[in-house]
Amino acid sequence: MTREIAVIAFAQSDTLRTSEEMSEVEMLMPVLHDVLARTGLKTADIGFTCSGSSDYLAGRAFSFTLALDGVGAWPPISESHVEMDGAWALYEAWTKLLTGDADTALVYAYGKSSPGPVRDVLTRQLDPYYLAPLWPDSVALAALQAQALIDAGDTDEPALAGIAARSRATGNPHAQLRGPVPHGDYLVRPLRTGDCPPIGDGAAAVVLAAGERARELCQRPAWIRGIDHRIEAHALGVRDLTDSPSTRLAAEKAGAFARPVDTAELHAPFTSQEVVLRKALRLGDDVRVNPSGGALAANPIMAAGLVRIGEAAAAVHRGASDRALAHATSGPCLQQNLVAVLEGDPR
Repeated sequence: MTREIAVIAFAQSDTLRTSEEMSEVEMLMPVLHDVLARTGLKTADIGFTCSGSSDYLAGRAFSFTLALDGVGAWPPISESHVEMDGAWALYEAWTKLLTGDADTALVYAYGKSSPGPVRDVLTRQLDPYYLAPLWPDSVALAALQAQALIDAGDTDEPALAGIAARSRATGNPHAQLRGPVPHGDYLVRPLRTGDCPPIGDGAAAVVLAAGERARELCQRPAWIRGIDHRIEAHALGVRDLTDSPSTRLAAEKAGAFARPVDTAELHAPFTSQEVVLRKALRLGDDVRVNPSGGALAANPIMAAGLVRIGEAAAAVHRGASDRALAHATSGPCLQQNLVAVLEGDPR
């Protein structure tokens, strides 16, 4: 019988435009203390720890080993790391718990994108032979996708502005942008400043637990009923940028289409990407999409996807959702996509 795994706690930092006065460890430690305090667990009680971050953002090799000072790696712990968004670290921790090697797991992620030109740094994700030498930055590539959607009749500029305004009309105290934000001038047509995510630094953490251990530690666990991730072709020229087959397939494998969801936390850093994801995930107007504000309100790179899972789980914890979908992405134009379905126990 497959073990039941749940998200039992979630914590995040405020996303700040710059955190130059703090190291990654100083930014991360309050979040780790917060998430463990929500469960009553100590570091020694955690069976497995997994993190997600990027050395390219930090600007130094093996930077994630420094963050272990915030966790406490002595006495020795069972630990792993992914050079990806923390959502993929959660996937690794979930598989670890499924094997029965641990009953609890700590997953955390952090990103400091403010020190460097993030639009240029993200070009390192591109095909190194044909695309990366051209240096198309992340906003230019997202603009290609937005224009393809407009040309296909799937959206228009006023609709994209509406997505931006709705996302930032959030009461989330951790969000970087809240309330009315000018849509601004064009960065790369048809995308304006408001269509793009803010640059910010932040961290997030979740705790997973299996079976009865989850029920002991959390009043209403957010059970992971399914989780899957898929990837598109690396070459943008062979993809239909108006669609996301990998998201659709991941959702199908995660069981997202078996029953309706009431909440969806979508990792859509650009307004145009929400249009693609809504279509791929078959989300109707009755689904609450990004009540937390999503990546348009706060986009700590390498943590924003984990935040989507955490926000969906938190909605289940507090009874605001019974069945929630969480999505995380990585790479240009929704190249890699992870979908998780979380449910609370019947009320």
